[in-house]
Amino acid sequence: MPGVVPPGAHVTPEVAADETLDALSGRFRIFQLRDGNRFSTDDVLTAWYGTTWAPSPARVLDLGSGIGSVGMMAAWRLPGARFVTIEAQEESVRLGRKSAAYNGLIDRYEIRHADFRSEDALGPDEQFDLILGSPPYFPVGGGLEADHPQKVACRFELRGDINDYAGVAAGHLAPGGVFACAFPEDQLRRVVRAAADANLTIVRRRPVIFRDGDPPLIDLFAMIRAADLPSHMRARTWTEPALVVRGADGSVHPEYAAVKLAVGFPP
Repeated sequence: MPGVVPPGAHVTPEVAADETLDALSGRFRIFQLRDGNRFSTDDVLTAWYGTTWAPSPARVLDLGSGIGSVGMMAAWRLPGARFVTIEAQEESVRLGRKSAAYNGLIDRYEIRHADFRSEDALGPDEQFDLILGSPPYFPVGGGLEADHPQKVACRFELRGDINDYAGVAAGHLAPGGVFACAFPEDQLRRVVRAAADANLTIVRRRPVIFRDGDPPLIDLFAMIRAADLPSHMRARTWTEPALVVRGADGSVHPEYAAVKLAVGFPP
């Protein structure tokens, strides 16, 4: 089964008083602060979408990886891939390293403490078959900031926006590689502009409806370098049918239940 930790590789770091140790994919677990940023449906969808449209990458990069939820779900689904993740917040890096150790990922999962926009975060020749990103959704001052600094950095563009994510991804995609991310539906124009500025083509887009009957709140995107596509495909995006997370009555929609099962969450 993908991502199962072999006997002897499992370690158990201590759970601090202000932390929780929570189920993730399969037998994987994740350390999270009780009052800090915690993994979300958006993270589940980003990991699932990226690994669905790049199902056999050798090298994977997770930009702005936070506590590691997107990267580790992808690592569970891609047991043969090697990962590099980059995160600027020291507290999130610490938690990510604890989770990686607990899940037996140390040998193939490198966590770098850096701002992914800095010149020394990635080598100029480093290339990846799949790049994942969870860009913050809001410009600074664009909404009510949470009280915990870890939450603020995950929601607001303190260290880069969708343009930075797209630009760095474009510079480090291997030929034919995929950049996958999620972003709000009502900011679609920002994603389209960021992709164009980075010479990326959005080849697939899937709106996500969080409650049946409501409009989509976010979109999932899969992008490829325009230069890797035939000229007649460089301006084409296939918009998929919307994915529904919950029914009108609040129950988990069967399609989202299948998504969760695909990334290792039990029914």
